[in-house]
Amino acid sequence: MTSPGLTAQAVADLVGGRLLGDGTIVLRAVRPLDRAGPEAISLAVSARYAEDLRRCRAGAVLVSADLAEVAGGSGARIVVRDPYAALMRVMGALFPPSAPAPGVDATARLGPGCALGADVSIGPYVVLGARVRLGDRCRLGDGASIGDDVILGDDTVVGPRAVIYPAARVGRNVVIKAGAVIGGPGFGYRSDAAGHHRIPHVGGCILEDDVEIGSNSCVDRGSVDDTVVGQGTKLDNLVHVGHNVHIGRRCLLMAGVGVAGSTRLGDDVILAGHVGVTDHLVIGDRARVAAKSAVFGDVAPGASVGGHPARAHRQFLRAQAALYRLAPIVADLEHLAEGSRRG
Repeated sequence: MTSPGLTAQAVADLVGGRLLGDGTIVLRAVRPLDRAGPEAISLAVSARYAEDLRRCRAGAVLVSADLAEVAGGSGARIVVRDPYAALMRVMGALFPPSAPAPGVDATARLGPGCALGADVSIGPYVVLGARVRLGDRCRLGDGASIGDDVILGDDTVVGPRAVIYPAARVGRNVVIKAGAVIGGPGFGYRSDAAGHHRIPHVGGCILEDDVEIGSNSCVDRGSVDDTVVGQGTKLDNLVHVGHNVHIGRRCLLMAGVGVAGSTRLGDDVILAGHVGVTDHLVIGDRARVAAKSAVFGDVAPGASVGGHPARAHRQFLRAQAALYRLAPIVADLEHLAEGSRRG
């Protein structure tokens, strides 16, 4: 992507940094340090990048204080306390998000009793059920489907072809990306000799403020309780949250995570990619679960676990190391056994 641009001085003013070098350089792009050209801004966060910084051709580089005086390089340097945070601000200024013009596309269908806030944008072929309430500045992408009695808070964005089932409650500043499904019936059955009989799901589905739901992720509604995703929590793509699950605030659930029904996650929990969590568990505040782990028991607050089944992370690493040492041990035993047979 390219941008109309900002001068290096404007960037320094924006992030509260100390400018070293030419403040008139115009920056129009963001690039990695080793591939940045004279119109790009980059960053260097630690001494391990010193050699790249000496050779770089970037128009400007956001650097920490310990890299401010590294010799070489071209363009300007902007000294900041946190280069990552500064770069986020710069990217937002260089590439401000474009918002569609307010209005309702002629192909959209609105059910009876809908209430639309100020400056909403409803794209082509969107379907709203009866009594839907949209807050101010909501944006609904092409083909989104919003069921009866759904409430969306101010500044919420629903991506193309996302589906929100009836009576779901979505807070303010929520992002639901393309193809996500919110509030569908969960996977609950009573089984007998005649087969599997679906359990009615009459609970709710609640997304609190500042939640993000990735593309093709599914958050099921509750069976008898509500499914709740807490304020500030972010779900990556292809995440599945089962019925009656309660997720706390500011959690991160990464690609391919599955959380089975009625499990409780505390605040600030991180589940790395492809973690599976069985039903009716409690994962405490600030717990961390390593990628590809399978969680079959409760996890204490602040614990870091990994493996299949998940256990204390250090214990898991020691077990893996021991496993890798088994192959030469087995080879030695086979050699001894062969020698014994020959003797």
